[in-house]
Amino acid sequence: MTDSEMTDSENDDNSENDDNCENDTSVPPHERRRPWWHWRRLTGSRPRLAVTTGVIGVVAGALLGGAGVAWQAEAGPFADDRACWGTFSQDDAAALFDGKFGGNADVKSSEVPITSDRIGAEGSSGQCLLTSDGSRITVQAHQLDTRFGGSGDQWADGFLSARLTPLGGGLLGMASDTRAWLAVPDGCIGRPRDADVTGGPTVIDLKTGWTVYDDEVDIKARDQLARAVVKLVNHYMAGKGCTGTIADPTGRMPQPPRFLDEKKDAMCGVKGLPLSHADARSTLGRTLVTRGAGPVRTCDRRVLFDHPELRLMTVEDPRLAVLYARLSENGTQKPVKAGAHDGYGFVRDDMGLFQAQCQTGPVTFLIRADSGRHPADIRTLLPRYVAAEADRIGCGPLHITLPAAG
Repeated sequence: MTDSEMTDSENDDNSENDDNCENDTSVPPHERRRPWWHWRRLTGSRPRLAVTTGVIGVVAGALLGGAGVAWQAEAGPFADDRACWGTFSQDDAAALFDGKFGGNADVKSSEVPITSDRIGAEGSSGQCLLTSDGSRITVQAHQLDTRFGGSGDQWADGFLSARLTPLGGGLLGMASDTRAWLAVPDGCIGRPRDADVTGGPTVIDLKTGWTVYDDEVDIKARDQLARAVVKLVNHYMAGKGCTGTIADPTGRMPQPPRFLDEKKDAMCGVKGLPLSHADARSTLGRTLVTRGAGPVRTCDRRVLFDHPELRLMTVEDPRLAVLYARLSENGTQKPVKAGAHDGYGFVRDDMGLFQAQCQTGPVTFLIRADSGRHPADIRTLLPRYVAAEADRIGCGPLHITLPAAG
């Protein structure tokens, strides 16, 4: 394969690159500290064709210290002038900080090597920390966790937010000016084992320490992070003996999302979703919606202090919808009813979720509030949101019935 953009077929489980990665082993996903606001228990899914199993893991970690704290002997200022497992030169790393601040950044690096467990049952895992003048960028390689309360729910908080833009071109990844992520194509080697078709994808992501959610996205900084995450995945695949490379995605990425002025009958721009009376009167916060076709469409409403009061999210890519399957079937005592083969879901005071079994695989429809203070809003919105979004993505008609309140 020549150096060219990875096609959709290369992201499939039956990729020709499987032969290049027969010897791959895998490692536990890195576990993070639970953030202030998080998806509580989000997990995998099955399409009309598949059933989800959980893949779990724990990284034996090291505490993130100050700039230049060594996690291995050669960490500190770059060993052999390369950082993050040999991916970045000093100029590459400096450019990531320059994209935000300008000038020539003096960057230090420390890292936990990407390793695999000896059994080979879990995905590769490692972490890299870049620091410059009190600012930091954290890079992580891990397999998304599909169990209840695993790292997948925490990861979705930031990396599936409306602030990110899809990378496009069939890639399973997104980027903003504060974070970026990209899944390793399944064939080489995004899943730890050939039999593990229902586990979460292996991703490499990076996040900065200067997130200001209320600002508009800086395109220059976003493109820097998008190119960086592609470079990380290419370097990872090369180390596994893979022959293909992923091209620079920035030329095809859509414009960043813009804050939305909502109409009374079109919350998040979805016709038929009514604003509540409190929403109609409120001037607090703003609404941000993902722009461009991609794996996820997220609407974050009334975002204050980096925290959305309400999130409406449609996870269209089956490789990400796998994060929600267990919860959709077992998340509550109040299951949502639908057709016999349409899917599973539930509703509760702070959350409504439905996992649809569409022709292309599982799709997740999710409404999540930061509290249970407005259960009537969740109940009003969920059936209409599922019906409207199912029609938009070609999975409709899809009608769900909620259990009695109380």
